[in-house]
Amino acid sequence: MQIEVFTQSSIKLSGNKIIYFDPFKINKNYNDADYIFITHNHYDHYDEASIKKVMKNDTKIIAPRVLSEDIQKITQNNIIVEPNQTYYLEDFTFKTTPAYNLDKAFHPKSANYVGYLITISNTTYYIMGDTDALEENKNIITDICFVPIGGKYTMDVKEATEYINHIKPKIAIPIHYGSIVGDISLKDEFKKLVNKEIKVDIYIEEEEK
Repeated sequence: MQIEVFTQSSIKLSGNKIIYFDPFKINKNYNDADYIFITHNHYDHYDEASIKKVMKNDTKIIAPRVLSEDIQKITQNNIIVEPNQTYYLEDFTFKTTPAYNLDKAFHPKSANYVGYLITISNTTYYIMGDTDALEENKNIITDICFVPIGGKYTMDVKEATEYINHIKPKIAIPIHYGSIVGDISLKDEFKKLVNKEIKVDIYIEEEEK
């Protein structure tokens, strides 16, 4: 799968199927999504204008229950999910993980926000969502991990690198920095702190204006 990361936590995986996660500030009409996954309802993750720029007539949208009514207005082709579940699609299977804050109120556990574990062509991708390093997610096994590093609303760069060094993916991709919160230079600190046997791929290179 080809990987692209746009602003914040907006991710695109391209292969036999086109999959987006939390499309945000999409600046052109792609209208090519087979699947759109949403982690939660904050404006930088649930951006209806961007969703409409990437979806097509048969796009399936996957989102947590907090977004059920909003998604129904966009399409009936949807799956409403909750944490710690496994779901089966025609093209692949995915699991949901909990995503919440431990000591701040931005992402409460009770909201049932999610991250996603998706396995395609023998490669597992973990899109963490807005979360701290949780005990429930300490034993995640994944090839590629998209990890938030910006701090304030999520884990900070130190917490993110400790988490990555613990789960040991093949590739770590930092997200959720360089725009709303988290200086663009955090990517360099993250890369420096991650264990050398873990490859770090940087996609967010310049600060978004």
